[in-house]
Amino acid sequence: MREFRAAAVQVAPVPGPLTPDSIAANTLHALDRVRECYTATHADLIVLPESVTTGFSPGCSGAQLWDLISEVPGAQLDPYAEVAAELGIHLCLGLYRRGPQRGTVFNAAALIGPGGDLLGRYDKTHPFYAEAAAGGGWVTPGDQVSVMDTELGRIGMIICFDGDYPELSRILAVRGAEIILRPAALLRSADIWELTSRARAYDNHVYVIGANATGTNAAGVHYFGNSHIVTPIGHILAKAASHEGWVWADLDPRLALASLTPGSNIPQGFDHLRDRNLELIRGHISELTAPAETGFPH
Repeated sequence: MREFRAAAVQVAPVPGPLTPDSIAANTLHALDRVRECYTATHADLIVLPESVTTGFSPGCSGAQLWDLISEVPGAQLDPYAEVAAELGIHLCLGLYRRGPQRGTVFNAAALIGPGGDLLGRYDKTHPFYAEAAAGGGWVTPGDQVSVMDTELGRIGMIICFDGDYPELSRILAVRGAEIILRPAALLRSADIWELTSRARAYDNHVYVIGANATGTNAAGVHYFGNSHIVTPIGHILAKAASHEGWVWADLDPRLALASLTPGSNIPQGFDHLRDRNLELIRGHISELTAPAETGFPH
């Protein structure tokens, strides 16, 4: 990991029913905010909320949502890739993506590099009960984790409710993640939102960048923002209020190393941790990421 500047941007979706026009408007609005944030901060990495193209609660069936979105990579992601390349930044966003059959929808996060290339994609493994297709919602859970080597450092991604599950972030850290990105549309409380991001940062001695939704989505659900950037010892470096805008901070790898406390099992660079622990958990990773075997919400 090198020293760099990160920002979390929170935007409100356009009001009214979800349509191709509203998705296009959400995209234009989000990218306007990204450009404004970059002009103000010159951030190297900008993180947008979960389901930023549609709002979290789409107000329609999974099949109808499938018709309105695209694969990833695909047409839905292209405008974000163009802006990432235009600004020369890393850009992370949350969005719904099409699965192989009509009605199969994944809640995804994508990380785009400064050349506009897709560096990695992650599908939410822990859908909130209201969104899970098995419970009458619209999202099918993913079953993979992802840690990406970037010029900024090793980056992992989780989405919103994933942050309530320590095991997932632990797997990312064991695989070498130094920064965890958490696009979200968290509904429960600002206390839970902050608590879980701080806990995952401190558990694993990683930075956590949480971009939470604000405004009201197509289904009339309200969001409270409070996007934040958390240090490896659980301190809040930057925190937003509930309105649209952004927060930013400089992330220093020396802070991660200096934060190690007596008894910590995460040594410098994570190399020793991987050598010592990877064999112990290798057989469990598939179990932790398999919804049918672990009791993950379906």
